[in-house]
Amino acid sequence: MIGYLNLLLRLAIWFLLTANLSVANIIIGVCIALLLPPRYTNPGPLKDWLRVFWKILVAIPQAYLEAFELILRPHTQEDVTLKRVKPERSPGLIFLDIFLITFTPKTIVLKYHEAGWYEVHWVRRRK
Repeated sequence: MIGYLNLLLRLAIWFLLTANLSVANIIIGVCIALLLPPRYTNPGPLKDWLRVFWKILVAIPQAYLEAFELILRPHTQEDVTLKRVKPERSPGLIFLDIFLITFTPKTIVLKYHEAGWYEVHWVRRRK
């Protein structure tokens, strides 16, 4: 059986993809989450998971502010930088890091390098 965090992560991804919280969609999401094969990796410490979920909650208002800023003052500078992955991250935490970076309108992860780097595209205002 899969763990609670894994089930919640799968359901959260399902609800983000479908954007539908009807009873039928919840039942389908639970069935799919239970039918997907389990991951046999170390899930990571609970402290890391809670820290990432807190960062996601903080990123929601930041995303709205950045979206309004892009509308009111267009950004013309672009940069592509490498950002280091924190050591010993589980695949689930790496996915949430990529989601967190991509969630805000000014940044997007272009590529994840297996050597421990994210390739991040930034949109900035001209200085």
